[in-house]
Amino acid sequence: MSAEATELGGPAADASVCVYCASGPVPQHYLDLAAEVGRKIAKRGWTLVSGGGRVSMMGELARAARADGGRTVGVIPRALLDKEVGDTDSDELLVVDTMRERKGLMDAHASAFLTLPGGIGTCEELFEIWTSRYLGMHAKPVVLLDPDGHYAGLLEWLRGMVDSGFASARSLEALQVVNDVDEALDRCAG
Repeated sequence: MSAEATELGGPAADASVCVYCASGPVPQHYLDLAAEVGRKIAKRGWTLVSGGGRVSMMGELARAARADGGRTVGVIPRALLDKEVGDTDSDELLVVDTMRERKGLMDAHASAFLTLPGGIGTCEELFEIWTSRYLGMHAKPVVLLDPDGHYAGLLEWLRGMVDSGFASARSLEALQVVNDVDEALDRCAG
């Protein structure tokens, strides 16, 4: 990634997009969504950065990206290699000791962040990268793709935090929420 792309915060043609998503059992339509996102990242010529697992949405995402000629970088803690079944087909599989190291490497390899439906781990990753964006620690796009309302309750709660004064409207603006894959990737492009 060029210094210019880093400075501007959005992906260049050789960009990397970090995708957060479920690594556990989910309904088929979420697997299909992950595969669509992976294919479309590859078609844009971007590198996919993920949590390094080969199961569930995380695995579908990476397999689909590679099937369409995309490059994949997975980052996984040693302790999760067996639990998440490490994506040994990844173009680059980085094995670290801790979750903190994992997130740090994922952040360092990405020029944008895209969150798909997921559970508490996905939410934790989203909140950390979104908070650091709001605090000015990076200028990379942070996008939430929510095509079916998976995050509706969370988003309602967050708007309530603004109403009660615990969060600013500006903090919510740092998170771009969309329901269409192409629009999500356009937002990742900056």
